[in-house]
Amino acid sequence: MARDMPSDNVKIKEQEKAEELDGKLQFQAMDDKLMHSVMENDQQTIEQGKLLNEAMNNNISAFTPDLMMEQMVKNFKLAKQIYGQKLIRALTGFDDGYVEKNVRIPEFQRDLKKKISDNIEKMKEKKLLNRDSSINEKGIELASLVSYIEELDNLEAKGLEGEKFQKKEHIYGDKKEVRGYKKGDKYRDISVRKTLKTAIRRQSSEFQAEDLRVHDRQAKGKIHIIYALDSSASMKGDKIDKCKKAGIALAYKAINEKDNVGLIVFGKDVETAVPPTRDFTRLLKNIVSVKAFQETNIAKTIKKAIELFPDENVTRHLILITDALPTAGKKPREEAIESAAQASSKNITISLVGINLDKEGEEFAKQLIETGNGRLYTSKDTDDIDKVILEDYYSRG
Repeated sequence: MARDMPSDNVKIKEQEKAEELDGKLQFQAMDDKLMHSVMENDQQTIEQGKLLNEAMNNNISAFTPDLMMEQMVKNFKLAKQIYGQKLIRALTGFDDGYVEKNVRIPEFQRDLKKKISDNIEKMKEKKLLNRDSSINEKGIELASLVSYIEELDNLEAKGLEGEKFQKKEHIYGDKKEVRGYKKGDKYRDISVRKTLKTAIRRQSSEFQAEDLRVHDRQAKGKIHIIYALDSSASMKGDKIDKCKKAGIALAYKAINEKDNVGLIVFGKDVETAVPPTRDFTRLLKNIVSVKAFQETNIAKTIKKAIELFPDENVTRHLILITDALPTAGKKPREEAIESAAQASSKNITISLVGINLDKEGEEFAKQLIETGNGRLYTSKDTDDIDKVILEDYYSRG
């Protein structure tokens, strides 16, 4: 059966994405063949990128077919907790329910192992895995490109791709004092309410030129923002995947706005620390490589952010994203609040995005953001985390 030719609209969108990949975000040191395959919609390559993403989301650094088969046959429920249902489906081609139902049948076991092994070999052939089946740099690059494209599509589907949120109001600076209109003032700066009040005071039914009142504006400085992502064990799987993509959305939007973005990945210790930068490729690869394990140390994260921020006259803001109270340290909560106070003394603001926090967690979060002069966002799931992160970023504008 002949395949339908892509419509002009599809071609235009693919061209726009290709220009984005090669243009203003400057993808440094990315494999050209991988970029071409993703933009040409090579389904096998894209599916491999998704598979590698799922592996990292579930803290899998290397593929071991024999061990995976042994775990699935011995205790499938436990194996599903370890690998995640999306990774099982990606490697085997079957839904987890179907695998669980048939995994003890010898013929099915042989078929299953072959499918897993074949998928791994195909990734080795494309040099996405090392000889020991561990994910290599090229594999991370492919996972990064696929995650980036998925998040762009997600923002577009939500109507957020071109959204400016609150920063749209401030693009020419903050509204300050109101004064009389002068030649050369922008019409967008006219204060309708103040103008109306002036006309009413004159008891006039028509506006006069002298009634016009405009907002003086103060130009905004640049923003340096650090995205701090909790990599504790409870974030594993779909939760950390959505939070990674929110980080990608933040980097994409902020760098296009000429702002700088940094990254901290924290568990018991700070696992990754990238100072605020406009190097989108570096951020993207570090975000996608995040794996979930260990405890939560918010105090160390805030202290590391203080170190990473430049000592410049710019807006400096830290966004913490977590699903739990701090657990690492002698007095984890007190230490976190003390660190927030240190940040505040250096004019660094802190917002916190709490995912499904319990009552105790929310109380701690409120204390932290009050100390850090930021905002608290609470969510029961991660479906709109990217929107929340972007809203917080644009509120800094």
